[in-house]
Amino acid sequence: MIKHIIGIDEVGRGPLAGPITFCAFCAHNDFNFKKFRIPLKDSKQLNRQKREEIFKVLNKLSQEKQVSFSISSASNILIDKKGLSFCIKKCISDCLKKLSINSKTTKVLLDGGLHAPSKFIFQETIVKGDTKKYIIAFASIVAKVSRDKYMTTMSRVHPHYSFEKNKGYGTALHIKAIKKHGPSKIHRKSFLKNIF
Repeated sequence: MIKHIIGIDEVGRGPLAGPITFCAFCAHNDFNFKKFRIPLKDSKQLNRQKREEIFKVLNKLSQEKQVSFSISSASNILIDKKGLSFCIKKCISDCLKKLSINSKTTKVLLDGGLHAPSKFIFQETIVKGDTKKYIIAFASIVAKVSRDKYMTTMSRVHPHYSFEKNKGYGTALHIKAIKKHGPSKIHRKSFLKNIF
């Protein structure tokens, strides 16, 4: 019998700098997500203010033990050393371990082409899952807000690259800054081969 449901999503697969970040968002199987009237959208489709408002609601629910979530990131160094596929598997596994949940009574819903470890026998991959299932959308929001905060902090350490605006993605201004100043300590060297 399914007791818990977990949604998993990631942000930061394609940026030139910073980590890839995952969230596993967990609730009891009978939890009513619709009562919060939160829009069912990919986190990137919401503006920053709306994402942060929703994050506060989700964080409060977590503090009240109504839901739980875990976050795992793989650094640019690990991405360069082991590749994205390794980092994706590691982050999903780490997120699920942090939740300390029984794999036999848990259903895992994952966005896109993601997969949980095989011991989670009840799992489903849903294309554009963050626009179809609240639990995946909430994982997407938590992951995005967490990673964005990190990149904003890094913008103070590495001010030339405007990380607070581009979040590490390859905008024209970001690429121009890399060419002018060279890569920072948080750039993914393996992603810069055509740039630098």
